This record gives sequence, structure tokens and C-alpha cells, in this order.
Amino acid sequence: MIDSLLNLALGLLASAISAGLGWLAPTLRRRRRIGRVREFFGMPDGTECLLVVNRHTAVTSSKSVSRNDVYALMELAALVKECGARADVVGHDQVRQGLGGKAEFCLGGPESNERTAAHLRNWLPGVSFVAEPGQHYAGTITAGDETFRHDSTDGAALAYVLLARVHAGAGSRPVFLIAGQTATSNHAAVRYLTARHRQLARGHGRDGAFALVLKVVNPEAYGPDVVELASDVTAKAFATADPAGGAG
Repeated sequence: MIDSLLNLALGLLASAISAGLGWLAPTLRRRRRIGRVREFFGMPDGTECLLVVNRHTAVTSSKSVSRNDVYALMELAALVKECGARADVVGHDQVRQGLGGKAEFCLGGPESNERTAAHLRNWLPGVSFVAEPGQHYAGTITAGDETFRHDSTDGAALAYVLLARVHAGAGSRPVFLIAGQTATSNHAAVRYLTARHRQLARGHGRDGAFALVLKVVNPEAYGPDVVELASDVTAKAFATADPAGGAG
């Protein structure tokens, strides 16, 4: 009788240990994954980050935002929440602070976002947006000797977006620059960033700077879903950067 009770007790103990280990393993994996996400995006639990909102290029109001840019902001807000951080949503013409104190996501090209224009001047001087007269989208992107022009030809529509991460200095929080030719390309870059941050961390380091041009294929038909790397322009983008000129 005693042996039977002992065997029963040992069986229950073994089951409890197995159940505990079964719960603990995925919990630890999730914590490690969240830790990597927080490290890459510079958003430790309980910190604050900036979401810098651009304006709608097709209207005159500085407070109007494109629907697709709103979708992009919603996905960024979900990322911030997952990291346990808090989002401070600020208009592009209302930000008066330097880089590095908070993680920052700056949405939109230089024509719709004044802060994007400042970041390009101070941190990515090798990249420019060349205006196309009479067009409703942001200008052609150039990086060194490479040119990325918006193509709205029927059946072969293409849009491009610059996705970059900038660090003001050692120990600073990163700035993510999402500067597309269209609002749909901004949205596509946000999806690319949130889905492929592990690959980006492996390729550029968890705190390294990078500049990529992404190609959004036929956005009129596929929206932000079909996006691919067009070129890694990191070396060209930062070629003559002067960090002292952009630090806050």
C-alpha cells in the first residue's frame, strides 16, 4: 500500500515537473525573443519612443494624414506595445529635440516630413529625393550613382522607399527613417522592418546603421504586401556623414 502511494506521489510530482518545464520553455523563448526585439529597436520595457507623423502630400492641411500612413502608424504602435514601451505621436513640424534620447520612427519622405528632410541632410547626405514636376508622389530617390524612379506604367507599377537606421552615437537610441515615394510604400517598409528585423540584425548588427532601398511591386494591385530589397545603399548613404552636425 505504501509503495503504491509512493509511486502515485512520484508520478504526480513527475507530471507537475513536466508541466512546469512545458510552460517554462516557451516562456523563456518568448522573453528572449522580446529581448532581441527591444534591443534592435531601442525600446526597453517602460521607455518612451517617438512616432513622427508626416502630412498628406495631396492636401494643404498640415494635420491631414494619408490613410495608408495611418495604417503604417498603427502597425508601429503595435510593435511599441509589444516591447512594453510608450508611443509619443508627434507631428513632423512639432518635434524640437535631438537624436538618441528616445527610439524614433520617422514616417514619410522629405516633402511631407520636415524631420525626415533634416535627418537626410545631417545623417544620410549620400541620399536625395529629386522632385518630379507635376507628380503627386515624393521625388526620385538617388543614392550615389543609383537612381530609383517611381513607375506608374500600367501593368508594371513600382514604388520605392528608403528604410534606414541611424545612431547619433555610442549608447544612443536608434532612429528609423521610413521615407517612401508613396504612402503605400511607407506602409510596405514598416511591414518589411517588423517582419525582418532578425535578418537585419544579423546583417547589420543589433545596433548598426544601415540604409536600404526597397521596391514595392504593383502597389495599386497588391498594396504594401509585395516588397523586396532593391539595393543596400548603406555605404553610399553615409559616405560623407558628419554626425556632429546632427546630434542634439
